[in-house]
Amino acid sequence: MKQFFNLIGSAIKRCRIYVLSIFLTYCISCFAGIIMSTNGNDFALAIRDKIVGKAMESDKAAINYHEGNNLQAAVYDFSGNLFKVAIPQSIMGFGIVIPYFSVTIQGWIGGIVSVDSGHKSRFKNFKSTFYYLLVLLLQFIPFSLVIGAGIKCGVDFYKDNVKYNWAFTKYRFRKQSLADFGLVYIPAVVLFFIASCFEFTSGWNV
Repeated sequence: MKQFFNLIGSAIKRCRIYVLSIFLTYCISCFAGIIMSTNGNDFALAIRDKIVGKAMESDKAAINYHEGNNLQAAVYDFSGNLFKVAIPQSIMGFGIVIPYFSVTIQGWIGGIVSVDSGHKSRFKNFKSTFYYLLVLLLQFIPFSLVIGAGIKCGVDFYKDNVKYNWAFTKYRFRKQSLADFGLVYIPAVVLFFIASCFEFTSGWNV
């Protein structure tokens, strides 16, 4: 078991530069969204209302949460984050620069929802602030892990094939990068589940 955890730790370490760059992108774009929404920027608030309104009508996690089915809402949120967002974005990481655009948008959206339906800041008290920031952190970390691992695969693929002038018959993927990609998903999946459970079942959501 210890050896298994060491493998995961080594995989994360090899991807750390790209993981940290994605995490930083999340933080900067999220901060920009927070500043815009809390200062009453009309564009940010309009997008916030549109996204939340659409989620209330069609997102299964949001619908179940407002119906009192908290655990079911957490499961829907977890599966959505993993299969609809994380996996596609991590695969896009093979394109190296592509995920930074989607991550910037995703982080910004995470920032503009720092106000409620009445456009009042979630930073009104300790519990609300703690809940909001912890949910973001629990989501940003696993997203950063898998997307960063995907970018590492893309960078290694480029390095290994550019010297062959991209000859189709000589295309190759570095086995270590692919193994790291799979290993990084293990803690990420656990963190995604914890994030969803905390978001939809915690009493701190005030």
